[in-house]
Amino acid sequence: MTDADSLDLDFVQLGRTGIQTSELQFGTWRFGKETEEGNVEIGEERAYELLDGYEAAGGRYIDAADVYGGGKAEEWIGNWLAERDRERYTVASKIYWQIRDGDPNSRGTNRKNIRHRVDAILDRLDTDYIDVLYIHRWDDQTPAREMMKTLNGLVEAGKVHYLGASTLRPNAWKVAKANEIAKSEGWEPFTVLQPRYNLVDREIEGDYLEMARQSDLAVCPWSPLGQGFLTGKYSREDGLSGESRAAESSRFQDAYLTEENFDLHDELDAVADEVDATPAQTALAWLMHRDGVTAPIVGARTTDQLEENLAAAQIDLSDEQVRRLTEAKGGPYAGL
Repeated sequence: MTDADSLDLDFVQLGRTGIQTSELQFGTWRFGKETEEGNVEIGEERAYELLDGYEAAGGRYIDAADVYGGGKAEEWIGNWLAERDRERYTVASKIYWQIRDGDPNSRGTNRKNIRHRVDAILDRLDTDYIDVLYIHRWDDQTPAREMMKTLNGLVEAGKVHYLGASTLRPNAWKVAKANEIAKSEGWEPFTVLQPRYNLVDREIEGDYLEMARQSDLAVCPWSPLGQGFLTGKYSREDGLSGESRAAESSRFQDAYLTEENFDLHDELDAVADEVDATPAQTALAWLMHRDGVTAPIVGARTTDQLEENLAAAQIDLSDEQVRRLTEAKGGPYAGL
């Protein structure tokens, strides 16, 4: 199995921002997250251990959001950075989801909410600036021009360096429209995109990914392992019969535990055996080999999981292996 004992992550160009990013970014969405049973997935001590492990592997790009752990993720990142040279790290965060019950203005990308949320992020991170600020989702209640004007003001004030857009479903035309408005006004555009993308979830293939390529926008996918499906921990027998723990979520079962996806996993297992890697590492390697993808965002509950995921950077897939994995499940647009 490929390991991370001697791993030193490379830097790659972050689109047309002019800065470099680690070839695998570190996501902190489990920091401080409470399960339905009231347990915390990753507590403060383990969060620091994971950040240490990512740093030791050469990682320098940390991705957060102001709702991760109710703000705890940013607080812990800030504490961790306080003992380091802040300039050596790229820190991203996201804003959008409602944070106060009964207050509709505490949601979305209206000016009041954006300005308040960014100031709170800076306080928690104990820093003067955010390297990349994403809108976590698109807000159809706020006109694109109003949003871009507000975001540009944050860049001009030095609170934010670059702007990004995260999405669940492809919205290429919305990003293109917002960037055209920014261009016409001389404002800062979106230069980094954070879509869902993996061997199973292929919805960005087509207009979204092509728009990013043509505009030289960085693409940093989240959920690169399909909510854990691509790690190999779900069996066809248990998954299709509804006997696995994942079957407790009908949404997960309908989206992932299907014959088509298990057929894809068979090919993933075969390629993983050929390159002496785990299915998770091979799925990540496939994503890193995809044209238009800049740097996937990986996470982990333990340092062992983190090392396994980061070691994907050492795997070199052949063109034929990439093709087999790509064709194991057809994307929404044939030939892409």
